[in-house]
Amino acid sequence: MPASFDVSVWNIKPRKNTKGKVTSYGVRWRVEGEEFYESFKSSTQADGFRSELKSAQNRGEPFDTVTGLPASMGRKTRDVPFFDLACKYVDMKWPGAAATTRQTLAEALIRVTPVFLPAGRGKPDDRAIRSALRGWAFNPPKRAEEVPVEVKEVLDWCSRNSLTVSAAQERRVLDALEKAVTTKLSGEKYAPSVARKTRSALSGFLAHAVKEGILDANPLSDEKWTSMPKGNRTIDPRTVPNPVQARTLLREVRGIQRSGPRLEAFFGTMYFAALRPEEAVALQEHNLDLPKEGWGEIFVDGANPHAGRHWTGTDKAREPRGLKSRARDEGRPVPCPPELTALLRRHLATYEPGENGLVFTGEKGEDVPKMTYMRVWRAARTATFTKEVAATRLCRRPYSLRHAAVSSWLTAGVDPATVARWAGQSVAVLLEVYAACLHGQDVIARQRVDDFFGWKG
Repeated sequence: MPASFDVSVWNIKPRKNTKGKVTSYGVRWRVEGEEFYESFKSSTQADGFRSELKSAQNRGEPFDTVTGLPASMGRKTRDVPFFDLACKYVDMKWPGAAATTRQTLAEALIRVTPVFLPAGRGKPDDRAIRSALRGWAFNPPKRAEEVPVEVKEVLDWCSRNSLTVSAAQERRVLDALEKAVTTKLSGEKYAPSVARKTRSALSGFLAHAVKEGILDANPLSDEKWTSMPKGNRTIDPRTVPNPVQARTLLREVRGIQRSGPRLEAFFGTMYFAALRPEEAVALQEHNLDLPKEGWGEIFVDGANPHAGRHWTGTDKAREPRGLKSRARDEGRPVPCPPELTALLRRHLATYEPGENGLVFTGEKGEDVPKMTYMRVWRAARTATFTKEVAATRLCRRPYSLRHAAVSSWLTAGVDPATVARWAGQSVAVLLEVYAACLHGQDVIARQRVDDFFGWKG
């Protein structure tokens, strides 16, 4: 492209509205008689841009007569504030994303956005910024509504003062991003899964910036963070109940008023059929093939994960989805052992199915609220275990019942490929995650060794 050394750079000119309030800062310069103009929302951004123009001029760089920029700044016209691009990125991802994915993306951006917001006079309170980001900035439908004045002021400040996306290439910013991704505000480390999801979301955002021509390369591609929390996918055996503990928990659930009796079979599907909580919530009558007694079958064909109304965009906290890692209409059959068959038949004889034939409902016939089943679970756990055991990680989450089911199938000698099909997992994931998570499994293994050698004690 044609270039010229005939360059003039003028001083920054603030632009004011009719009320005399500064709304932007303009940088004007001329190349070969042609004038160029760039507008910025803060004087800091404008001054930085002008300084780069002057530096290039002083170095004797030729300026492109088409873009008005020196070669060293060829990308600057495409650079944008991090906050602005983050909002546009969320807008792009929102329509086709699951509610839980929307939430994960928003929470990741909330953790890293403060890195791009400079400190100084006029900066809103950090808590107010996080609230505005979560409640409006990274939720397109909410942002499209009438935003409260105090929130709009916070978001406008973020837009005016945000560093540009290209700042992510600087060493100091990358170091700050590493801390934001791996460390809580309290100074504690995030769980490995949270840190991995946050870094993945940030990397996806920066890859989008590359695609848009804002960055030449993703700065995280070759970035190794030594502070990333270590952890693998293997389930801690100490969290998983053995058969006696699991059955005792289910019995205690039945005694928790008011919702316990209608949730006994709900938790039973997790323990005896390895259903995920969101799969158990979505079960409908037509999914059950139950004989009067003995083995039946459950056909799992949907899930209703909990994300909250803020992320579903509806008046419901759950969003109907396909099964994890499967096509929308693809289901899986799971055997229903006699004990679960009895539990389900007793449940159906006591409680009317809800809307669309939902097997498990709240007291008003609605989807089982997560708050309700977690309250019942915690109460049953307290009633089941001593204070010493309750203080451990054993069964802190209902998901531990699913872990126990899968590991029990493996311990019973069921072929791993069959177990993987029943659980809705790949064989590789199954063997990595579940193979050694049954509490008390070592006792069974030792007994088998004793039997092999004929040891009678």
